[in-house]
Amino acid sequence: MKKYIYVLVAVVIGAAIAFATVQQGEAKALNVNEIGSDPSAFTGTITFTGIMGAVSQQDPTVVGIMDLKELQCTTPGCNKIYIPVKCASAVPALGDEVKVTGSFMKDAKGYLFTADKIKVVRNHKIGG
Repeated sequence: MKKYIYVLVAVVIGAAIAFATVQQGEAKALNVNEIGSDPSAFTGTITFTGIMGAVSQQDPTVVGIMDLKELQCTTPGCNKIYIPVKCASAVPALGDEVKVTGSFMKDAKGYLFTADKIKVVRNHKIGG
């Protein structure tokens, strides 16, 4: 009986170490409000989370990602910050909560986030 307890304890400890190692390799995702006020401060590859809230009328592969907290603002005067994101692959749907990895590029109009990877976490059913 003691042998089974030792094996069980060893398995639990091994699983805990494996989980900690995997979590340690994942960088913490920022949010839109953390990066929106000064995108020039973020160089290299970063990951952030937000809600797809708009699509560019000039380029349908560019979407506006807003902060998750902006969903709680229901008054007309909300000052929402949108990060313009150029999607290399499929464009997320309106209301999709996304985790976006990529980097900022400066152009004539300001900063554009070029996404290398977009992962849809869930949809919040907004705007309709």
